[in-house]
Amino acid sequence: MMWTDAEDIAIGLYEKFPETDPLTVRFTDLREKVLQLDGFDDDPKTSNEPKLEAIQMAWYEEWKENQG
Repeated sequence: MMWTDAEDIAIGLYEKFPETDPLTVRFTDLREKVLQLDGFDDDPKTSNEPKLEAIQMAWYEEWKENQG
C-alpha cells in the first residue's frame, strides 16, 4: 500500500484498531499507525496533511459503517 491508497489503508486501520474512533486520532499518531500496517510500503517522508486527511476520512467511513 502507498499513501494514496486511502481506502485500503482505512480497511487495514479498522481491522487493526476496531475500537478507535478515527476522528480522535491526531495526524502524527495516524501516520505512525499507518506505518505499522502490514503491507504498507511507501516512503514515510512522503506523507502530508492532505493524504493523512483522506486516510482519516476513509477510516472514519469504515468505522462508522461497522458501529452497528
